[in-house]
Amino acid sequence: MLYDKNITAKMAMIKTLSMFFAANYLAIFMYLNLAMAANYTVGGPNGGWDQSTDLATWASSITFLEGDNLLFEFTTNHDVTEVSRTDFDSCNPNSPLRPPFTGGSATVALSSAGSRYFICGTPGHCLGGMKLQVDTHAATSPPPQTATPSAPSPAPVSSPPPRSHAPSPSPKHTHGPAGRPASPPAASPRRPALPPAASPPPSGGSLLAPAAAPSAAGRFSAMGALTACCGFLAVIVFLTF
Repeated sequence: MLYDKNITAKMAMIKTLSMFFAANYLAIFMYLNLAMAANYTVGGPNGGWDQSTDLATWASSITFLEGDNLLFEFTTNHDVTEVSRTDFDSCNPNSPLRPPFTGGSATVALSSAGSRYFICGTPGHCLGGMKLQVDTHAATSPPPQTATPSAPSPAPVSSPPPRSHAPSPSPKHTHGPAGRPASPPAASPRRPALPPAASPPPSGGSLLAPAAAPSAAGRFSAMGALTACCGFLAVIVFLTF
């Protein structure tokens, strides 16, 4: 009977600790997600939400991830209207997906992966360039890194051209006094042709891969370490009781 009570108490303790770890894990996950989220001022740092900024080029230079935020800053004669792809292409502000943002500033959370479309609802402004497409990537799939370039293959070594074997002209007979026949000139020893020296390898050894652009790998490694720590603590608690 006492043994059953001890088992019940241990099971209750394990359940309580499991709920405690789960609650703490969720809180830490939410904190890390907020801490690692990036805030992007639309058009910044040298432009903004206006007709003079190349918003398409600005958006294409950034990799947006789930949890990031768009910060719109604009004058009061503009607004931020989120529309569908069709209305984005035709600059139609009459069917917004949600009420337009006004007042000079707005914050839009990129809470899910996919494409979102924003225009200025003031007549003529969208046609003048105030439109923005944002493509958000899932946080679990970081963008691919730049491939490492392969080292250049060495140039082929060309063999020296073959020597010509033209027959030497026969000696002419002289009618002078007979004497000791002239000995043939000693042939100079041929020096073996040396192969051309191989070109030295590029300075610095093998080519280094270009630095990869910042990605979401840091976020995933942090979460992986956190998960491993929580699992390790749970195993220790289970073995202790």
